[in-house]
Amino acid sequence: QVQLVESGGGLVQPGGSLRLSCVASGIIFRLYDMGWYRQAPGKQRELVARITIGDSTNYADSVKGRFTISRDNGKNTVYLQMNSLKPEDTAVYHCNAYYRFNRWGQGTQVTVSS
Repeated sequence: QVQLVESGGGLVQPGGSLRLSCVASGIIFRLYDMGWYRQAPGKQRELVARITIGDSTNYADSVKGRFTISRDNGKNTVYLQMNSLKPEDTAVYHCNAYYRFNRWGQGTQVTVSS
């Protein structure tokens, strides 16, 4: 059974940092492109960052220079390092795995507020 389990969310002040983790099970992790998406209340889910099986990355313009995605195939884990957080980064962050079709995690809440 495929599972993507996110962790690392929470409440942080503007300018702060968080590191999200997503541990995958039930898949051959190294075959999957991995990504982080987010969904704020009343808004559509949007891509935040993606990393391919060849370690190529791409980011939403709104997070470039502040967020970094990485993966550890030995640990079946993808990370999202988030720095210089802004209130507009507040959302539920979902892990995504793609190989032929999408798999999704349940999400972790990130709230940026003073």
